[in-house]
Amino acid sequence: MMKDFDKFPKSIKKAIRYIKQDASKEELDEIKKLVEYAIERRTLTLD
Repeated sequence: MMKDFDKFPKSIKKAIRYIKQDASKEELDEIKKLVEYAIERRTLTLD
């Protein structure tokens, strides 16, 4: 997994670091919703 991690942009790496180290439970829930929504929308545009 770490090899795959290195290919992502710095912004993604920072977000993952924040999630792992600093995010509260409430923030994790909100981040999860936002990421799932963004992925869903992007997937629809690619289809």
